[in-house]
Amino acid sequence: MSRLIYAIFLLAGFLLMQSRCGNNADAAKEGDKVLARVYDRSLYSSELEGVVPPGTPQADSMLIVSAYVQRWLRDQLLMYEAERNIPKDLNIDKLVRDYRASLVRFNFEQQIIVEKLDSTLNDAELQAYYENNKDQFQLESTILKCVVIKLPSSASQSDMNKLWNSRKPADEERLAAFANQWASLALLDREKWYRLDDVAALLPKGTLNTDNIDSRREGTVSEGDYKYYYRVLEVVRGKEPAPFDYVRDQIANVILHKRKQELLERWKEDLYQKELQRENIKIMQ
Repeated sequence: MSRLIYAIFLLAGFLLMQSRCGNNADAAKEGDKVLARVYDRSLYSSELEGVVPPGTPQADSMLIVSAYVQRWLRDQLLMYEAERNIPKDLNIDKLVRDYRASLVRFNFEQQIIVEKLDSTLNDAELQAYYENNKDQFQLESTILKCVVIKLPSSASQSDMNKLWNSRKPADEERLAAFANQWASLALLDREKWYRLDDVAALLPKGTLNTDNIDSRREGTVSEGDYKYYYRVLEVVRGKEPAPFDYVRDQIANVILHKRKQELLERWKEDLYQKELQRENIKIMQ
């Protein structure tokens, strides 16, 4: 086990002990019953307060308490062995101080971000970032926009064919209502991107794949008691730049992350310069 992993493990163990057991000296109140002991560490009945939910049957309560005691025993044995095998050159106090400092710093930085970050984004800013960084958003696999409907044989095929072949905007709503009533599966959002592999898995095998998707832009196929209708609206192949609307949220996260980093750097530099002028910072020659 590396020293870093060992140190993290030991710190986690200390925190676990403190949260579960507290201070044994504090727990040892008058009349407090010792439930278990590992070397010089004791588990008192008062430490089980709140472990068993109110109204729990007695048999279940006993099982919960027994499981808790068993976990406690194993935790204490593990910590006992860990403490016995601390490397001589491992400075636990420094590690604890550093860990505490990182937690305090992180919490304060999050507070600064919540109070001062401008999280407003507009499409022009997002689009500009996309145009300047298209190479960062290459697709790993083919994606598409499509409409897919899976109908059981009990549904009216004539009504479906009439709506499916119509190009009237009003019939799109009728098609959605028909699918809502009869379809076992319906992908009707014409603006949503899907991975080709995910759509292909919904259709009979071989209906759509990377080799035939350009030629099979629309069709129907039957399998068992179902008939599948599919229409491919737009395709972008893997290794090509992802379309803007597909990575819009990702771009927003990237921009906001950069703003957070820049905000923190400016805030820290302003703080440094301010305290330097107040002579609260001194560099010893």
